Amino acid sequence: MDRTTDRREFVKSLAGMSAASLIGSSVFTQALSNTPTERRRTEHATGAAGRIPARGEFVVRNGYVLTMDETIGDVPDGDVHVKNGAIVAVGKNLKAPGATVLDARRMIVMPGFVDTHWHMWTTYLRCMAGDKTEDGYFPVTTLYGQLMQPEDMYHSTRLAVAEAIYSGTTTVNDECHNVRSYEHADQDIRALREVGIRAQWSYGPYRGMPVGQLRDLASFEKLNTEWARLSNDGLITLAYTWGGIPSGNGGSPPSAESITNAKKEIETARGLGARITMHLASRENTPSGQVQAQADYLKNDMLLVHMLATSPEEMKLVASSGASISVSPGSELRIGYGLTKACDLMDAGINVAVSADTAPLTGNCHMPGILKLLRNVECAKAQNEFKLSARRTLEMGTIQGAKALGIEDKVGSLRPGKRADLIMINTDVITMGVFTDPTHMVVEATEPSNVDTVVIDGRILKRNGKFTAMVPDQIISDAVAARERVRKRIHT
Repeated sequence: MDRTTDRREFVKSLAGMSAASLIGSSVFTQALSNTPTERRRTEHATGAAGRIPARGEFVVRNGYVLTMDETIGDVPDGDVHVKNGAIVAVGKNLKAPGATVLDARRMIVMPGFVDTHWHMWTTYLRCMAGDKTEDGYFPVTTLYGQLMQPEDMYHSTRLAVAEAIYSGTTTVNDECHNVRSYEHADQDIRALREVGIRAQWSYGPYRGMPVGQLRDLASFEKLNTEWARLSNDGLITLAYTWGGIPSGNGGSPPSAESITNAKKEIETARGLGARITMHLASRENTPSGQVQAQADYLKNDMLLVHMLATSPEEMKLVASSGASISVSPGSELRIGYGLTKACDLMDAGINVAVSADTAPLTGNCHMPGILKLLRNVECAKAQNEFKLSARRTLEMGTIQGAKALGIEDKVGSLRPGKRADLIMINTDVITMGVFTDPTHMVVEATEPSNVDTVVIDGRILKRNGKFTAMVPDQIISDAVAARERVRKRIHT
């Protein structure tokens, strides 16, 4: 969500997780301690959730491989060979002498999910968008956001990253729209870097920032200069969340200063080679003119968010520009913005991806649940069971998401030469057996607890349903403490 009561529980399934699951010396440089007390002591001493496992060599064997690659297709009883972070081969009975074997029998093997728009800093405000105007999403996130210190950003975003990895999301676009200082940005990025997730980090405004005010471009330029230190060897890329050319929204015309500031921001960001994200025409009842106001700036390096108020003519404009669109069906429904136009947008030739948006509205942020909701809404709107297929829906959460972030050459499908971002989904459980159509099973039946294994850039970050380098109880307690500190500031 783009505009400028307490809950204590995190996702219960995370709370019982242990810290490490060592699967082979060729994969990890060291195991975390086996005792919870020692794990917590290490966490407090280092301030980190644990070292990211080293890349190694392994082969996933005998899984149903949904490559999401048009050329390779699906590979039943297939293997995926990974070495030094890259996919070496995909097929049957692959030879990989000396490689650690990951048994994938009765599992679906597929690319990790790609979430293209997530305000991760809001995650410790989970389910706090209430039932009264004063407790709504924007008042609550603004109230807390204005008093957040850099370390609070870190703990809330780290909670979000843990949820992402636990539920099989391997790439995120962290839309950080509470950048109050360079230090706030640095700590938010730190949460991504320490855990080892692949990410686009998008520099946004801050909660309560006056409309039309020029952003702190000096901090953005400093981030760009120091990106080699921040990027986790290229795993994280830098982007810019732009407010767009103001159109007046059907009221008084925008000031010349606000237009000048908007132009300076996007020209600065593009001059540094950053991709652009933008919330645009978010509500179905958005006054006309917003899309046309951006016409001179729409390009294929752009990701537009929500786009519920979009006419057929505006869809053609976006399609011709090559820009992608991210839809967030859960938050859009919850806040009352309207019904997604995902199928209309795709039928117009636009690349459409999917996102969670924000936990205060959606409660949880796992991609299979979002994809299921999206598909059901589109079929209901069309009154047609077959309007949006499971395969096309799954593409939106994988390869189309990668394309929206400009990294489809690296991730989003499983094929030799791409980076090894993959997940293994256990179907040998009561909520998923009997094995039928794997594409439908992912979209319609998968829950976070079914995600057995998560690999990002060749590093195994979840195995046998357990994190390998994160301590869930510490992540949760740190987020609770951070939220409580901010709550006390509000009431003093």
